[in-house]
Amino acid sequence: MTDSPSSGLSRRRFLTSSGTIGALALAGCTQNTSRDGDGGSADSGSDGLSGQVIIKGSSTVFPISDAMAEAFMDEHGSVNVTVDSTGSGGGFENWFCPGDSDINGASRPITDAEVEQCSSNDVEPVEFEIAGDALTVAVNNDADWVDCLTFEELRQIWSDEAGVTNWSDVRDEWPDMEIERYGPASTSGTFDYFNGNVVGEDTEHTTEYQPTEEDETIVQGIRDNEGGMGYFGFAYYNSNSEAVKAVEVKAENDDECTPPSLANAKDGSYPLARPLFLYVAESALQTEAVSEFIRFYLEQAETDVVQDIGYVPSSAEQRDENLEKLDEIAG
Repeated sequence: MTDSPSSGLSRRRFLTSSGTIGALALAGCTQNTSRDGDGGSADSGSDGLSGQVIIKGSSTVFPISDAMAEAFMDEHGSVNVTVDSTGSGGGFENWFCPGDSDINGASRPITDAEVEQCSSNDVEPVEFEIAGDALTVAVNNDADWVDCLTFEELRQIWSDEAGVTNWSDVRDEWPDMEIERYGPASTSGTFDYFNGNVVGEDTEHTTEYQPTEEDETIVQGIRDNEGGMGYFGFAYYNSNSEAVKAVEVKAENDDECTPPSLANAKDGSYPLARPLFLYVAESALQTEAVSEFIRFYLEQAETDVVQDIGYVPSSAEQRDENLEKLDEIAG
């Protein structure tokens, strides 16, 4: 089984020198990474653990999984962990449910259709909630006319029925300038979350935008166009906060606009806060390399390392619940 090239987002943007994983901040990405010609380092393998772990899925979860993979391989050099950013839905449909990957990162829960597809291939997904995110709406730094958007205004901009072309179509006092939209592809869990929770069930997400699975491409599009606008996971804003401007969001029942931040995502005050997940094939958990990697991942997900990357770490209670579930299945 071979792995396709990843989007290749550098871990340098996400890691600081903190803890086990932070010490690896200058390392490269883990896609198709091997430590020597056999996939292990010259001094590795003394613990007897070996094998391969294949991770696909969400571009939002990608930087966490990438960091975890690099740190795990540093401790277990005869295990090769590959991480590929395919989008949550793309990972489920093309890799995880067909049985061609062990793990799928997801920025929204697995759907009934995906569970059915997995079941048809004898793949039983096991869900672990591993972090929290503040999905961020961003505009160009020169867009000084907009600091906050309501859910209704976001629907107008991103719905295929509203007929919004220019900023002035949203508010009369805003400039008669075209909105240049950039966002995740329809295979993305971020797309699914935004479509379901912002655009709404009664309308469809506009197709008049530039879709991509590369979050850095969304950032670049917004940065380079004065009328640019897009949305992505908070970690990508956190690593590009000088390039684009985050917009505060006001939900229907809120009195005030709320900025995206880890603190606001953690306390639930930010209306676009969402959980992030790993889905692991139950059969894959019967292999020692996968089960030990997942154990390592779940233990580290409660540390400041996840916060340094740009997400809300899982709570101690969530960690313990995850580890108990892992022990029940993997033993």
